Amino acid sequence: MRQFADLFTTLDQTTKTSRKTAALAGYFSTAPDDDKVWTIALLSGRRPKRTVTVTQLAEWAAEKAGLPMWLFRASYDVVGDLAETIHLVLPAPEQTRDRSLSDWIGDIRALAKAEEALKREAILDAWNSLAGAERFVFNKLITGGFRVGVSQKLMTRALGQATDIPEAELAHRLMGNWTPETTSFAALVTDPDPEADLSRPYPFCLAHGVEDEAAALGPAEDWRAEWKWDGIRGQLILRGGQHYLWSRGEELMTDRFPELARALDFLPLGTVIDGEVVAWDADARAPMSFAALQKRIGRKTVPKSLLTQAPAILYAYDLLEDGGEDIRAKPFSERRARLDALIAPLLADAPVLLSPDLPFDDWDALAKTRAGARAAQAEGVMLKRADSPYHAGRKKGDWWKWKLDPLTIDAVMIYAQAGHGRRANLYTDFTFAVWKGNDLVPFTKAYSGLTDAEFRKITHWVRRNTLARFGPVRQVPPEQVFEIGFEGIQKSTRHKSGVALRFPRMLRWRHDKPVQEIDTHAHLLNMLEEYG
Repeated sequence: MRQFADLFTTLDQTTKTSRKTAALAGYFSTAPDDDKVWTIALLSGRRPKRTVTVTQLAEWAAEKAGLPMWLFRASYDVVGDLAETIHLVLPAPEQTRDRSLSDWIGDIRALAKAEEALKREAILDAWNSLAGAERFVFNKLITGGFRVGVSQKLMTRALGQATDIPEAELAHRLMGNWTPETTSFAALVTDPDPEADLSRPYPFCLAHGVEDEAAALGPAEDWRAEWKWDGIRGQLILRGGQHYLWSRGEELMTDRFPELARALDFLPLGTVIDGEVVAWDADARAPMSFAALQKRIGRKTVPKSLLTQAPAILYAYDLLEDGGEDIRAKPFSERRARLDALIAPLLADAPVLLSPDLPFDDWDALAKTRAGARAAQAEGVMLKRADSPYHAGRKKGDWWKWKLDPLTIDAVMIYAQAGHGRRANLYTDFTFAVWKGNDLVPFTKAYSGLTDAEFRKITHWVRRNTLARFGPVRQVPPEQVFEIGFEGIQKSTRHKSGVALRFPRMLRWRHDKPVQEIDTHAHLLNMLEEYG
């Protein structure tokens, strides 16, 4: 645990990529194999589930520290992070033990089925055996909130340096439905069995946003365009007589979209397709809004009513494996031609359909097409260089997303809450409202879009102008106006306003606009009618 805690401290205290890479490579070269597998899992989002409630941890920590609960809660409100609060208030350990990371995680996982008294005894013993960064890391693990500023791409690069395995090959090996309990470092990294996991997807190729004019990308004839669909990015895999559907976030979604099981009736084994899962209107032969698909997100099982209301298809736009052959290195134009040949002959009721090309002679023509994206239930257009391979991750130059400008509305902040991590001492999470007659109606929350300097300035204002406190939330006077940007709007019965925004964020702090001139609830409903 000490070695992992030292690694965590280094990663947490530097923003230099070279230093993070060197620290990770050194760790992967010397740590025990079991710890290396858990480290890979933690840095790729495979955290152990919380096995002790927040309330229990807070009560036990306050008791251990000799603090009344009101003082512990007040400390938590200031710090903004439970693991750090516990770390700060606990007394020094009476003794220390250097056990492995995998041993400690094993103890944490074993608490899932333990009685409360045994959980308390185990947690108190751990706190009494760990000091400094080791105790802080343990707290992060036990609360289920372990995160560190390292991308999976950076981790893969460091692992490649430590093992001399090509980064692209490692990226593929680390995909899939593995856990530290079901694999070993050798089976996962150094000596994998290619037939061991037929469900394993390829790393997704990601795009950068167009920063200036699309014309800056060069001659239009070098590029291919298609709609940027507003759905769920997915990779459909047909291998070994089975089908598998993976999300971009490496979540296995096969059971959530049972309609795609019929892909085995239409497509050959040894096929891997990259595309977008969308809700499909068979009569209109067009995608439905994201709001229709959203009803199915987060469900492990889908009732028949939803299957009828929002049937799903995969809109295919790239072919990664054809006849069992990995064709990612081939140019996009060839992969697309092979995809067309594979899918174009399929019947209209096939669960996999071909996302259409958007022909254009010049950038002005494509700009006019892009302007109609919302009417097509799309967010904009995708641009792919015709000769580009299918990269692993985000590589600038070959794939671009040219999204529509966001929808906007001016609103006033009425509540503020502190952030987390490095922003735990700043107010960054805000609730916004619009006018409905003479009343202010809250309609959305946002927590991104401002600079650190702006967050510090608004934090100072919030602290000086708090009207009331509700736990970590502060009510403030309705004076600070912001322009809120968002990608879509939909009807919602869960919110008092009757609407919900998609990807809301703060575009700018409107010092120039008084609260009397912010937008109205009626304007929101008009936007819902036009864009919902």
